[in-house]
Amino acid sequence: MRRADREIKDRAEIDDILNRGRVCSLGLCEGGVPYVVPVNYGYADGCLYIHSAREGRKIDILRMNNLVSFAIFVDYKVVPAEKACSFTSVYRSVMGTGRASLLEGREEKEQALRIIMRHYSDGEFEFEPQRVDQVAIIKVEVDSLMAKSSGRVNR
Repeated sequence: MRRADREIKDRAEIDDILNRGRVCSLGLCEGGVPYVVPVNYGYADGCLYIHSAREGRKIDILRMNNLVSFAIFVDYKVVPAEKACSFTSVYRSVMGTGRASLLEGREEKEQALRIIMRHYSDGEFEFEPQRVDQVAIIKVEVDSLMAKSSGRVNR
């Protein structure tokens, strides 16, 4: 990281960002061409879990190349200034890389869906078997994480 003074090393703060974020920008690569898609996610035990349709470009790319990157931001705010090039922003972010796989079994898909639902809700849910069978769940085993804080973040 170029600005070491902005790096977040505290694991509790990194986990806070992962747990508070609402959208994950998932980066994929198709034949040397980058493709980034915003996704809902859950995070547990060093893995991201992503709900998806069973078909589509994201799934096609992952079947060819399972290496992914991701970015999650929280506490983002633009800070205006008098001069155009003096604007800045404050935020905390986590960026990382990992290897994606598609979960196949109903039980492991339900477990991942519970992780995702807990990320957005306090409730516990039951899942209809046919609905579970109709979705894809992408599991990203995180290989590397880097976190950054820019400016003073007021939570």
